[in-house]
Amino acid sequence: MKASSKQVFCNSLFLISFLIFTNCKQESTVKDQIEKRPNIIWLMAEDISLDLACYGMKAVKTPNLDQMAKDGIKFTNAYVTNPICSPSRSAMMVGVHQVKTNTHNHRSNRDEVLSSPYLPFTKHLRDAGYTTILGHHSVRGKGRKTDVNFKHQPVGEWNGKDKFGLFDKFDSINPADTPFFAQIQLNVTHRGDWWNEIREQSQHPVNPDNVELPPYYADHPTVRLDWAKYLDTMEYMDDEVGMLFKELEEKGLADNTVVIFIGDNGRCNLKGKGYLHDPGLRIPFLMKWPKEIKPNQVRDDVVSATDITATILDLAGVNTPKYMTSTSVLSENFNRKEVYAARDLWDEIEEKSRAVTDGKWKYIRNDKPEIPWEAGQAYLEFYRPAVHIMRTLKKEGKLTEEQQQFFSDSKPLEELYNIEEDPFELNNLANQDQYISILESLRDKTIYYDGLMTPVSDVYNPVHASAVDLLEWVKTEKPAMYQDMLSGVEIGFQKLSKEHKELNKTKN
Repeated sequence: MKASSKQVFCNSLFLISFLIFTNCKQESTVKDQIEKRPNIIWLMAEDISLDLACYGMKAVKTPNLDQMAKDGIKFTNAYVTNPICSPSRSAMMVGVHQVKTNTHNHRSNRDEVLSSPYLPFTKHLRDAGYTTILGHHSVRGKGRKTDVNFKHQPVGEWNGKDKFGLFDKFDSINPADTPFFAQIQLNVTHRGDWWNEIREQSQHPVNPDNVELPPYYADHPTVRLDWAKYLDTMEYMDDEVGMLFKELEEKGLADNTVVIFIGDNGRCNLKGKGYLHDPGLRIPFLMKWPKEIKPNQVRDDVVSATDITATILDLAGVNTPKYMTSTSVLSENFNRKEVYAARDLWDEIEEKSRAVTDGKWKYIRNDKPEIPWEAGQAYLEFYRPAVHIMRTLKKEGKLTEEQQQFFSDSKPLEELYNIEEDPFELNNLANQDQYISILESLRDKTIYYDGLMTPVSDVYNPVHASAVDLLEWVKTEKPAMYQDMLSGVEIGFQKLSKEHKELNKTKN
C-alpha cells in the first residue's frame, strides 16, 4: 500500500526536524565540552631557583606561592633543559628539546622559520578553540616576554610560512575568552636596574644578616646585600601572584582555572643562570586547579620543563604531538627517568656542555674545559657583585677551597655529583674509582641523548652582544664607574646602555 503524499510530507518533515534537533544537540554538547575545559595560566618567573619559602629558602616571605603549594602540587625535581632564558623558553614553547630544534644558541636564528613538523604549542591550543593571551596589564613590565630562537611575533596569526604570531592578544583575562590560555612573565626577579628601587619601596626589606648563603659564596656584606635584594624581588613577585589570584576570584574564574608557576631558568648568580649545576637548572614548579587537583601534594618525580608544555595540552584536551620530547605530568604513564640539559652559546661565550640528572645523580660533560666557569662575560660583569668581591678576595688569599672552585682557570672534562648527599655540588666524584659504574652509565646516557637530540639543521646566526661594546666603553670613558663595578656596585646596565646607544646615534 502506497503512502499518501501527506504522509510522505509529514515523515520528511519529521526527519528534517530530527536531524536539525540532533545537529543542534551535538553542537550544544561540543560547546558545553569546550566551555567546561579549564582555563590555564602559566606564570613564568625569571631567573629564580628554589628560592621560595615553601622550598625552604630562609629570610624570604612568599605567602601566596606557599599557599599555592598547599592548594595543589609542589614538584621538587623539575629541571629546565638549558640554564639560559631564550634556549629554555624555545624548548618550552615547542615542547621539544632546544638542541633538536636548533634553537639552543642564545638569541640566534631568530630570522629562521621553525623547521617542520615543529609548531609553537599555542598553535595547537588555538586550533582547539582556546584564546591565547600574552602578558598582563597589572604586572611589572606587562609580562609580555617571548624570547625564543626562531622567527616569531608576540601576537598575530601563525601559519609558519609568512605569519608567525604566537598569541591572539595581549594582557587582559576575561570570562568572555573562556577557555583561555595565558602566559604571564614575572620579570621583577630578572637582574635589572630596578632591584634597588624595589628594595627602597619594600615596607619590610630583607635583612642581609638573616640570609643564608650557600658555602661557595664568600660571606661578605656586599654579597649578603645582593642576596637580600634578590629576595626582595621574590617578595614583590609573590605579591603579583596574589593579585592575579584575587582577580580570578573576582571574575568568577578561580575554580576552573589551572595555574602553573615555574622559573624560566636558575638565579642569576654563581653556579646559577648559565651553568649546568642545580642553581642553574632546578626550578620551582607549582600547579593548582581547585576543581580537580587535590591539595597538599608533593611530587619528587624528575620533570623536564618541556613536560609542562605537554601537560598544558593534556589539560586542554589536545593530544601530545608525536614530535614532542615531553609527556604530561598528569598522565598515568608519566615516568621520566632523567633530564638531559645543554649549555651552548651565551653572548660572546661559545660554550658547549651537556648534562644528565636523575634527581639523585648529576653528570656534566664539558666539551670546552678550557673555558672557565667565571669567563668574564661582559653582560655578567654588570650584574654579579659577588663575582667582583670574590675575585678580590681570591687575590688576597681569603677564599675557602669551596669558594675558589668557581674561579678555577678551567673546568674538568667530567663532573659527577651525588645531589642528595652533596646538594651544593662541591665534591666532584668523576675521578673516584668507586663511582666508575655510575659515571659510565650517565656518560653513556648523555651520548645517547646527544644522538637523539641531533639538531634538525646546522644554521647558526648569532647576534653580536652589545654588552661587550658597552663594557669597553665604560672602561675607557667612565673609569670611576668601572672601579665602582669592581668593588661590587651595580652601576646601571640599562641606563648606561641607553646613554651609549644615544651617543652612537649622534656619531652616526
